[in-house]
Amino acid sequence: MLQDVVVTGDNGTIDGQGSVWWDWFESHSLNYSRPHLVEFTSSDYVVVSNLTFLNAPAYSIHPVYCSNVAVQNISVSAPGESPYTIGIVPDSSNNVCIEDSRIEVGYDAISVKSGWDEYGIAYDRPTTDVYIRRVYLKSSSGSSVAFGSEMSGGISNVHVEQVHIYNSFSGIEFRTAKGRGGYIKRIIISDVELRNTNTAFGAIGDCGSHPDDNFDPNALPVLDQITLQGVIGSNITTAGNFTGLAESPFTSLCLFNVSLAIRNTLSPWTCSNVAGFSESVSPEPCPELESSSVCYSLLNSYGKSTDI
Repeated sequence: MLQDVVVTGDNGTIDGQGSVWWDWFESHSLNYSRPHLVEFTSSDYVVVSNLTFLNAPAYSIHPVYCSNVAVQNISVSAPGESPYTIGIVPDSSNNVCIEDSRIEVGYDAISVKSGWDEYGIAYDRPTTDVYIRRVYLKSSSGSSVAFGSEMSGGISNVHVEQVHIYNSFSGIEFRTAKGRGGYIKRIIISDVELRNTNTAFGAIGDCGSHPDDNFDPNALPVLDQITLQGVIGSNITTAGNFTGLAESPFTSLCLFNVSLAIRNTLSPWTCSNVAGFSESVSPEPCPELESSSVCYSLLNSYGKSTDI
């Protein structure tokens, strides 16, 4: 419940000294969740800038239920083997800007979230209007830019541009599962460079666990209007894995001007329960991405049926 907060410094360091928490987590000796390094709850007009964050027990920066958050010119680092350490997590928050930063962590570099199963559905606080630009990202075992899998309050209007991803397990990944409900929609990601990455793109419909047994298996998530454009990749193992849900297929997944140098040339793409469109994409994508579709664009330049 704070307003007008600035956490800044002349590249000062906040060190979470998380190794003891990582050991407890991996030995299954914790009966509760790990703490985060910097967390704001229900706050408005927050700036975090010109700092280095090291060795978070779990998340490094976690704005939850916040509005008007700017994270600028920071460095986040945790060892590649640190379990499920995540850099920046905009969570059920709106008007968030992350820019001019470098993040190297064990799991996800930036992970956009919005609530978990029935609790996120009931609280109904979406994450919307998120801007990510001019960032260098490394995720040793997760994804450099991730959405979900906790997305039950909804995620929309996210614009990502000028991103450099390197030495990562996954580049860009959308995650959800039955019981989540909610949606991920109106996402545009452009001007991306990938180097030494196992999987460039992913959209997975059976990802993540549940907080308890009270979730509704009929609460199906929606993934729609996702555009990836202007992507160059080198030393990539797999181009993409798009695996939707039979009961709720992923729709309007669109790729434009994508060129990936692939090591797995036999089966670079995996697609099921997904529909979308592609143009100027190499290697050639799966047939599910060659259908007529309405694609999301900031300028609406592709906001029309592509079979015209």
